[in-house]
Amino acid sequence: MRMFRNVWVSLGVLFLVNLVFPAALFAADAATGQTAAAEESSGMGTGAKLQAGHAPLGGTVKMYLAISAGLCIAIAAFGGALAQSRAVAAAVTGISRNPGASGKIFVPMIVGLALIESLVLYAWIVALQLSGKI
Repeated sequence: MRMFRNVWVSLGVLFLVNLVFPAALFAADAATGQTAAAEESSGMGTGAKLQAGHAPLGGTVKMYLAISAGLCIAIAAFGGALAQSRAVAAAVTGISRNPGASGKIFVPMIVGLALIESLVLYAWIVALQLSGKI
């Protein structure tokens, strides 16, 4: 059990870094003025980009956004697979101990698997939104 706790703590730290680090890079990138140089090289002035609704991004931020999108879906897929395997293992163990309760165990297991998968799909949508900013 201690190993599983260490895995969850590691995943939690990675998740927090994934959320906080890109936000810090947005602030650092805007402060250093890399966005202004990128806008001038693209031939579009600052006012035109801001009026069009595009947030200016530097190369460093784009790189970390791509890494964040990859980490987001990787961590979600790993966590979802781990949770689904543990849920199915527990259901199979319960059915093997009491075969008469298979109907009462099967439906909640399927609902639980659907909810776990919905969290993975939510992370996939977040990863798509992050990659859309690149």
